Amino acid sequence: MIPYGRQWIEEDDIQAVVEVLRSNWLTTGPCVESFEQVFAQQVGANYAVAVSSGTAALHAAMFALGIGPGDEVIVPAMTFAASANCVVYQGGTPVFSDVEQDTLLMDPQDVEKKITSKTKAIIAVDYAGQPCDYHALKAIAKSAGIALVDDACHALGAMYKGQPVGSITDLSVFSFHPVKHITTGEGGMIATNDGTMAQRMRIFRNHGITTDHHQREQMGSWFYEMVDMGFNYRLTDFQCALGLNQLKKLSAWVQRRQGIALQYDNAFQGNPVFNPLRRKDDVSHAYHLYVVRLSPDHDRSAIFGKLRDLGIGVNVHYIPVHLHPYYRNRFHTHTDMCPVAEKAYEHIISLPLFPGMSDTDVATVIETVKSTTT
Repeated sequence: MIPYGRQWIEEDDIQAVVEVLRSNWLTTGPCVESFEQVFAQQVGANYAVAVSSGTAALHAAMFALGIGPGDEVIVPAMTFAASANCVVYQGGTPVFSDVEQDTLLMDPQDVEKKITSKTKAIIAVDYAGQPCDYHALKAIAKSAGIALVDDACHALGAMYKGQPVGSITDLSVFSFHPVKHITTGEGGMIATNDGTMAQRMRIFRNHGITTDHHQREQMGSWFYEMVDMGFNYRLTDFQCALGLNQLKKLSAWVQRRQGIALQYDNAFQGNPVFNPLRRKDDVSHAYHLYVVRLSPDHDRSAIFGKLRDLGIGVNVHYIPVHLHPYYRNRFHTHTDMCPVAEKAYEHIISLPLFPGMSDTDVATVIETVKSTTT
């Protein structure tokens, strides 16, 4: 089976982890701060805060912004549930916006329609690894006096108009799950230029306590204070060691992803059944996913099952969040709220794409996909 995504762990990654396992610090140690500093430099931000997952990163971002009961946050319908769940964790209400027809990225025109006096933030999702229209979204956020958050969990290494993803919005959130661009097993990061919000998130990830064990050890103090309600969202030192080592390979791995995507582009150009999503000219796409839209006269379930049987680990990203039973029951969402996302969901399929794929793997995927309709 060629999976849709997979981590790439090499001997130097293992050695980096082993070195930390043999050290005095397994968590809240010096490797965490080092990872944060190098990551911030990588994405062009002043600060970065490491946490235990991309979901924790989203939650921390909502906490930093002070989202609470009565607040609305606009979220695209075409995303993983965590993009909306983080709002609910804080007692807020996610308001779902539709997406653009050809990219499945958040549609700024629909976002503008959804803004009310209760709107406190927009969470834009760089679906599949392609940055959203931040020129339009930043203008909307500025006009409304609200925050703009980039859920960049798909887009580490991407660029928008020459600017790195992670340096564009008030807060940018990343994931280090094994199928993402780099991995720490599980893990996440929030990048920001706001030092006050960075400090709020560091306290939040540590039970709401002002200092961690390593900081108290350096100060020679036992004293600490809990100043807010936080969570244990800390990332371990050995995970950060893995992340630091993987960051060295990010550029090459993104280039490989782009090379595989180009092979797919060429193979499916003009194909009557498999239609790739459009890539915008002013971005550098990081290609976490390669998504194609099947023609409506072909059965997605049948093609999906056939490809899996033939060893091609296709997937579907995503069921629109507002169609999940929890949101239907809790927030009374329903079909026809985001018709573009809902229609797209019925026909999209994600092909395997990860830097460890060989050209032979890519050719196998292409040949097998084409064979399902011949």
